[in-house]
Amino acid sequence: MMRTALLALALLSACPATVQAAETPLTLPTAVPTAAATRSGADIYRRFREHLADPSCDADAVSARWRQHFATAPKKLTNPDSDVLPLFGYVVDALIEADLPTEFALIPFVESGYQPGARSASGPAGLWQFIAITARNHQVPVRPGYDGRLSPVDSTRAAVRYLKTLHGMFAGDWRLAVMAYNAGEYRLLQSLRRSGQNARTARPAELVGLSGITYAYVRKLHALSCLMEQADDREEWMRAIDRPVPVLSAQSWPAAADSLDAWARQRGLDADVLKRMNPAFPGGRIARNDRSLRVLAPASSAEMPVLADIADAGASAAMPTLLAGTGEPSVARTHTVERGESLSVIARKYRLDLDALRKRNGLGAKSIIKPGMVLKLDE
Repeated sequence: MMRTALLALALLSACPATVQAAETPLTLPTAVPTAAATRSGADIYRRFREHLADPSCDADAVSARWRQHFATAPKKLTNPDSDVLPLFGYVVDALIEADLPTEFALIPFVESGYQPGARSASGPAGLWQFIAITARNHQVPVRPGYDGRLSPVDSTRAAVRYLKTLHGMFAGDWRLAVMAYNAGEYRLLQSLRRSGQNARTARPAELVGLSGITYAYVRKLHALSCLMEQADDREEWMRAIDRPVPVLSAQSWPAAADSLDAWARQRGLDADVLKRMNPAFPGGRIARNDRSLRVLAPASSAEMPVLADIADAGASAAMPTLLAGTGEPSVARTHTVERGESLSVIARKYRLDLDALRKRNGLGAKSIIKPGMVLKLDE
């Protein structure tokens, strides 16, 4: 039975995507009219690690089962003939902009293998594997001639908004948020009540009445995160992702372009790449009444990624200066602890490494911070 949008985003991780995107490099031609913005894949991965809610990886984090199940995921990031690394960077950017933990950036690995055009035989489609009714209820247009589930822009915007809602609803616990994302928020709320728990004190593994897939979802995402840290060929893997890749951004259609081929000619881009990245446009064409739709494309060096429409206004107040080119703040910052704040929440707010923040303030792993304390954010 198809779930309603209020019960779940209907992510069916047990159903493999049946449509595979062509594996051609997301690269720019030698002669480019507008210089493309690029960054190192190693930097994307560093930002991903810095904004994890749970960066710890013990010896049991990656079982033999999960190591085998996700063996190909890290390799997709290293493959220079794949679009996965720049797409992963786009999703990581969107989550950080929305002040969310980057564990959520691993969901498309589980759902679609980071293929925008992926379709499941049971109905879900796109990076996030939405079913049609769920997509419509989350403002993703699905109509003849345009399936927004296949748009990385539309689907990521919807997924991030919904995850932000769930993250707040379940007291900032990323584990409960992904369980609700898989099973539906009301089903998880019922499980919490039946288990005599609440969001602030929940023990997710002890909740009753949920499916095995929902319980496993948290373990899957954490194992996938740790698999990258614990890869047998770790050094070789890091060298392979330390390569320049395009910065992707959501862009409006140029007035003179009615197709992705025309767009590519104007910008000196690879038309096949644009079409593969934007399978929501059949044949790479756009209808006249669809000019408001966005295209995912390599940004020029003069552009910043267009992420404001994904996150709530004001979420970027503490955005790092990395993409602006400085990499370090110009003035040493401090933060006065407010009631209800934890050190991990503060670290995520300012995009800081949690261990580095502890060390900077002489705090241990079990130290307690109190309202009124002034923390040093920078050296």
